[in-house]
Amino acid sequence: MKKIVVLTGAGISAESGLKTFRDSDGLWEGYNIEDVATPEAWRRNPAMVQQFYNERRKSVIEAKPNAAHYALAKLEEKYDVTIITQNIDDLHERGGSTNVVHLHGIITRSQSGKNAALTYPIDGWEIKMGDLCELGSQLRAHVVWFGEDVPMIEKAARICMQADIFILVGSSLAVYPAAGLIDYVPRNTTRYIVDPNIPYISQNGSFVKIKDKATTGVVTLVESLLAGISN
Repeated sequence: MKKIVVLTGAGISAESGLKTFRDSDGLWEGYNIEDVATPEAWRRNPAMVQQFYNERRKSVIEAKPNAAHYALAKLEEKYDVTIITQNIDDLHERGGSTNVVHLHGIITRSQSGKNAALTYPIDGWEIKMGDLCELGSQLRAHVVWFGEDVPMIEKAARICMQADIFILVGSSLAVYPAAGLIDYVPRNTTRYIVDPNIPYISQNGSFVKIKDKATTGVVTLVESLLAGISN
């Protein structure tokens, strides 16, 4: 069974109504990134940061997987599929994918403020100030902030090295170290990119470019792959 590795970015979640992490104006839901997505922001104003992620979590819970999420799950009928996502939502899982690696955490879980490896399910959409982990530290969203380590990046790199087919969906390749994962894909691997705005890729190995939004481009590509058409 051939190994398909899919790297997804904000573009696939945007079609489910979730705002992209960084819009063209540099803001996320009207906030400067450094005010809501850094350890310094948490130290300055933990209540505001907590409320920001509570609201994002509520939006994620209310959102539904789209046709691209469901199509990627269908690939498991004929392929060994691993999805590596930059997104902090759980739409891939709810769309039916069974092997998902979250590079930047998943907002539907909380984590210890002292030890990021201690994570917990959340009952509902809200983490309250005063909710503590087993170490007595305030719980926060299980999300990797700027300036923090990306603990899953080495695992993701190893997965990319095993790809027989590689698919990039909805990522501008602007956020590192995630953007560097394409450099681990073997040269002889068949590669596809699905995005209405194809990013510049300065590396060896050509991509089959599908200049389309995820809900149509991914669906068409998956249909071809399931039919045994890989080029």
